[in-house]
Amino acid sequence: MAHKVYTAPAKINIFLKLIGRKPNGYHLIASRFIRHEPLSDKMWFEKTGREGFEVVGDFGCPSSDNTIMRALVSLSKLYPSKRLFDFTTAHKVVVYKEIPSGAGLGGASSNAATFLMMINETAALGLDGEALKTVGVSVGADVPFFLSGLASANVSGIGETIAPFNEPPLAIELKTVPICCETPKVYQAFRQRYSDQMEASARHAEKLLEMPSRAALESGYPEELNDLLLPALKSYPELMEFREEGWFMSGSGSTFFRVKK
Repeated sequence: MAHKVYTAPAKINIFLKLIGRKPNGYHLIASRFIRHEPLSDKMWFEKTGREGFEVVGDFGCPSSDNTIMRALVSLSKLYPSKRLFDFTTAHKVVVYKEIPSGAGLGGASSNAATFLMMINETAALGLDGEALKTVGVSVGADVPFFLSGLASANVSGIGETIAPFNEPPLAIELKTVPICCETPKVYQAFRQRYSDQMEASARHAEKLLEMPSRAALESGYPEELNDLLLPALKSYPELMEFREEGWFMSGSGSTFFRVKK
């Protein structure tokens, strides 16, 4: 039996500014996210002959820690239903991974968002976009962007505030370093060494949020556009040997990108 295959695309941070911190410790960001469709995971449901939901794929982490499982747990708590229970006890989700883990490309968040959209459709849950966003925010800061379906957006708050940014698509090339950058570790390095820069970052972010992505990339050096670049280099010194002029880092690393010439 043929399965409907869903696409979970990568994202790129054109810029990423850390502009404050909430009392619970979460950082406030100002960023431009763009979808990068050429690099995507593929996902589909399959029926199983046993009860109990299962996530199948090479994630580099235990399935209990997987964002898809976390999305299902959150969905079950916030919007429990017999349809959801019956469907998940009879199916598994299969993920064909192409987005590298720990690469700053949002693969885990994209998987969670795509799972929420596909189970809402396939199991006929009838949830609207706001309901899915509520679940997504509880799973990860990047999930709401992927749920939005936007090609380019200004993302703020802890990632839950999405504002469409209308601009021509950019042809981007990627260079992903074979290093898994752990986001919490990079953020910890930022807090230890660079958190006094957040006020200046907030002022810079106001200008960047108004610029088209190409203009933003032409306006500053990589370390000026991504506040996590220097903390990532401090946390993973081996990244230094892969830095090249004209390349920028996405997220907390380890992917570098540039506009194709």
